[in-house]
Amino acid sequence: MRDLGAGFGYLLKGQRWVGRHGRQFGFGLLPGLITLVLYAAALVALATWGADFVAWATPFADDWSSPWLGLFRGFLTAVLFALGLLGAVLTFTAVTLLIGQPFYENLSEKVDADVSPDGTAPESGLPFWRELWISARDSLRILVRAGLWGVLLFALGFLPFVGQTVVPVIGFFVTGFFLTEELAAVALQRRGVDLRARLTLLRSRKLLVWGFGTPLGLAFLVPFVAVFLMPGAVAGATLLARDLLDEETVAQDERAGEPVSS
Repeated sequence: MRDLGAGFGYLLKGQRWVGRHGRQFGFGLLPGLITLVLYAAALVALATWGADFVAWATPFADDWSSPWLGLFRGFLTAVLFALGLLGAVLTFTAVTLLIGQPFYENLSEKVDADVSPDGTAPESGLPFWRELWISARDSLRILVRAGLWGVLLFALGFLPFVGQTVVPVIGFFVTGFFLTEELAAVALQRRGVDLRARLTLLRSRKLLVWGFGTPLGLAFLVPFVAVFLMPGAVAGATLLARDLLDEETVAQDERAGEPVSS
């Protein structure tokens, strides 16, 4: 249970770090704002034309009598929008990180340099285009995994009682795990840790990962919150990555102004 609290602690430390570094926070907001506008437009379009799409996709129900036609298509429209919303939550981080690759790489490096005993940050040595390709490829692979989990949990949601109680809780933990992977990948990819090794690391400390990612996933459900939490989430995930790799970290004591090893 100690890891659970430590994971949440890294989430808070990341927010505090960007709070003390206003310029990094400001730059870190830009990718999230761009992604938010794109996703908001997509969800508005889905809400506007979702019913028309369902009607087009279910011509076999045109001759059904009332109220069954309305109930059937209304249910499918609600399911379509719910899946769209779930997809937005699961993919928001990946798309934002992809759009903001240079911003978040720079932020993560500054966090590393700030807490490293020698004041330096690991560098991948790869050209930018190569890092972008690896990030996009790994994000797609993670989204496929998350999508499979989403389909499974959606199907289990129809089970009586369990589907309305246990399944949503599992869903939040699954979301938290994949959110943490996407965020920690910024720092771990710079260290040459590939996707398979990253997943192995995260699975070895599930409580740490859930403590960080699950409350973040819950917060991301609140409109606009994800945009403002993203810079601090990247900073906190960098600290979490250092813990996963057992790297020495030096934190600044805000009250005494003296370095404290942790």
